[in-house]
Amino acid sequence: MNRDNIDRQAILNEVTAAFYRYEQALVSNDVEVLDELFWEDPRTVRYGATENLYGIAEIRAFRQGRSPKGLDRTLRNTTITTFGEDMAVTCTEFTREGSESIGRQMQTWVKFPFGWRIVAAHVSKMG
Repeated sequence: MNRDNIDRQAILNEVTAAFYRYEQALVSNDVEVLDELFWEDPRTVRYGATENLYGIAEIRAFRQGRSPKGLDRTLRNTTITTFGEDMAVTCTEFTREGSESIGRQMQTWVKFPFGWRIVAAHVSKMG
């Protein structure tokens, strides 16, 4: 891939906006927006800290059954990299008040005609 197609500012701005929209929906437990931002497809995968979810149906069921408490977190070391006009990877670490654990989140985003969607995600904790 031509380096000129990596992190083009307009595309980076789009993905950054989608990433922080997801983050706001996550900490406020806005399940409708969370569901919207994941690709509606059985091939979508989300590996969580305690669960492996295959397909949008499992991801939605997880979101519906999750407690809305304790979702606030502080992000750090966030990187967002775009490749061309329709693919991006986001990586971040996070901490939660009252915990010394460091969480990690990686997402692969793809731009469809209907907008940016997460096609794969991985969340894990250190310590």
